[in-house]
Amino acid sequence: MIGGEVWMSSRETGRQPKYQRIAAELRAAVEAGRYGPGDRLPGENDLMAEHGVARMTARQALGVLQAEGIAEARKGAGVFVRDFRPIRRRGIERLARTQWAEGRSIWSADIGDRELLVDSVEVTEEPAPAAVAAVMGLGEDASACVRRRRFVLDGKPVLLSTSYLPADIVAGTPITQPDTGPGGTYARLAELGRGPVRFREEIRSRMPAQEEAERLALPTGVPVVLIARTAYDAEGLVVEVNEMVLDSSVYVLEYDFEA
Repeated sequence: MIGGEVWMSSRETGRQPKYQRIAAELRAAVEAGRYGPGDRLPGENDLMAEHGVARMTARQALGVLQAEGIAEARKGAGVFVRDFRPIRRRGIERLARTQWAEGRSIWSADIGDRELLVDSVEVTEEPAPAAVAAVMGLGEDASACVRRRRFVLDGKPVLLSTSYLPADIVAGTPITQPDTGPGGTYARLAELGRGPVRFREEIRSRMPAQEEAERLALPTGVPVVLIARTAYDAEGLVVEVNEMVLDSSVYVLEYDFEA
């Protein structure tokens, strides 16, 4: 018995641990609309009384929802359903030439009329990391134009992005400025005769580094999605490598293509 709660392993009961069953009930209640965005979920004391469990079990159940990005803790107030609509990242549509060649941001394919802010932009010229330099075919002494940005949607940090471009190609162009103009980097590359004609994306997931968690304001336990995109021009040369870190709890990655 732990804190008045009779404990048995999931192997002994043949069922999920109690905290997972409580979390599943709360998750189902959120999905059914019993608790809407911004609503406060039952607290630890409520769950202890309703389910006859110890405080640690109630805390673990609420922690599951926070780790899944369904809920967030507010200091001194409780745990609340996150008030944020997921971003449906349309991986193919957003990179279509018709998107950026006509002066639209590739983000417009993802967010519709929602408010997007780039609240941090840093543009430097520096050596690229060895792995990036190898992909770009840069020599030891070659520099890259590096663009680091943080994207905030509806007041929530959602993405960290670092782009590497050949410095000798983009020198003296708007690409080296914080605001690259309508259509962004790809439209400017097209004006240089180096517009991308093919993209390659690699996707994986891991737990965030401390700095990433802080910059994305991630709850404890929420992983990040890493997307590395390589853009090629008509001659097959790499004109950009973009390394992105996404809050996994707010993204749906969508790829729609013909069979």
